[in-house]
Amino acid sequence: MTSPTTAMVLAAGLGTRMRPLTNDRPKALVEVAGRALIDHVLDRLADAGVTKAVVNVHWFADRLESHLAARTRPAIVISDERAELLETGGGLKKARPLLGDDPVFVANIDSVWIDRGDALGDLIRLWDPERMDAALLLARREGSIGFEGGGDFFLGDDGQLTFRGEAASAPYAYMGVHITRPDYADAGPDGPFSLSPLWRASAAAGRLFGCVLDGDWMHVGDPQARDEAEARLKAEA
Repeated sequence: MTSPTTAMVLAAGLGTRMRPLTNDRPKALVEVAGRALIDHVLDRLADAGVTKAVVNVHWFADRLESHLAARTRPAIVISDERAELLETGGGLKKARPLLGDDPVFVANIDSVWIDRGDALGDLIRLWDPERMDAALLLARREGSIGFEGGGDFFLGDDGQLTFRGEAASAPYAYMGVHITRPDYADAGPDGPFSLSPLWRASAAAGRLFGCVLDGDWMHVGDPQARDEAEARLKAEA
């Protein structure tokens, strides 16, 4: 399987749970261990072979664009959502003309991780467009920082995912990176919508798969999680 060379990076959110750190900047520019959240994920993607990242912008869009202009890799293309925040599915649908026709990474900006294996490489090797609509990177719920809730998925021996449903808990959480087709959200409604209903339909059809990070996941969603992630990264250094 050829590695995706394009990524969609979802950076348009308001970051309300991260306040007061987002009173003067987008969540993507909140720093963890001296680096902006978006730089953590863009560096991971570049190291995995991504040469172009389409980044959606909304909150403090000018400031985020100025920051991204200083990067040299990957090349940055802006998907402008200043007029309307479109959520994950709507953002992917709007960016479709910028993404090309080959499979893409789709990444959140609030995930930081310590990788003891080759997480994105494992995801690339798992991806099979003949059998899958999306391949998700997962983390074990236990031991993760900043994740609240009972988990998202059960994982079959073949990598197939089942949503937690009515179960009290599930062992794995989506950790913010997946591979999919660039047209995956095209059939969604106009305006804002989430990818979650599309994933549920894919899971019901047996076309949602995943693999698990060998390492430590930090979901940096609020100031406390930012502080805990920073401490974990410093302890690992």
